[in-house]
Amino acid sequence: MTGMTGFGHGEHRDEKVHLVLEMRSYNNRFLELYLNLPYGLRPLEPRFRELLASRIQRGKVELYLSMTELESEAEVHVDHARVRAYLDALGELKRLSGSRERVSLSHLIGLEGVLKSESRRDPEDLWQLVLPLLEQVLGELQRSRDVEGAKTGADIRRLAEDVRGRVVLVEAAVPRLEERVRESLRQRFRELMGEGVDEARIMAETAVQLVKCDVNEELQRLKAHLETLLAALEAPGAQGKRLDFVCQELGREINTIGSKSTILEVDAAVIAVKDALEKVREQLRNVE
Repeated sequence: MTGMTGFGHGEHRDEKVHLVLEMRSYNNRFLELYLNLPYGLRPLEPRFRELLASRIQRGKVELYLSMTELESEAEVHVDHARVRAYLDALGELKRLSGSRERVSLSHLIGLEGVLKSESRRDPEDLWQLVLPLLEQVLGELQRSRDVEGAKTGADIRRLAEDVRGRVVLVEAAVPRLEERVRESLRQRFRELMGEGVDEARIMAETAVQLVKCDVNEELQRLKAHLETLLAALEAPGAQGKRLDFVCQELGREINTIGSKSTILEVDAAVIAVKDALEKVREQLRNVE
């Protein structure tokens, strides 16, 4: 089982370039990728997305990659359109504020996007440097997600075993449930008809009511779903959506049993199972 929260960090440095890569992942219903790449690597963004999507199925994943050129292989140029826009905005600001200060180079130099640095490196060459680093950081991220998944899986397994124990209690109470129906019907007939009650009629009505109140079918499905849940905890790959569906089915069966119950012990077991299933579903929000 794999969690959805993780972190990975790695660096590469040689005589020409210094790369720093960080990846974080969080809980999310679907796969959502956020990539912050240096300008020179943006043409390769589809490759980053393809690689990440092949390894991760659910979660919000953030990737931050910085690149520092250690040798002069970059071109710096002025963004003329942006400078003109800044000058117009600064002129408007002067007019509104009544300031007489002149706009100087120092006002412009620190503004975002005025100067742009573009690497002259071939993106393909950069990809060959980044790919091993990406594999390393992705592996670290996956290991941290696996650790979280193992802890979550252990807690879900504990809750599932608690549900199994409650199901055993309900199963043991089934004969009492049936006897309660028989006694209740017999008492009603006596109140209505006195001692001259027709036993054959009582038995026929009891049979009808027992069919309506029988929970054996629900118990069998409940146990089958529980085994499916436990098996999915041991299965490889993303199991979060499957487990959530199984929990829905478990909830449906236990609700039906609760609606048919007339015994306090069964009612208590049903409440405990519902509580355990709700906790399992909360945990599944952290599972890929």
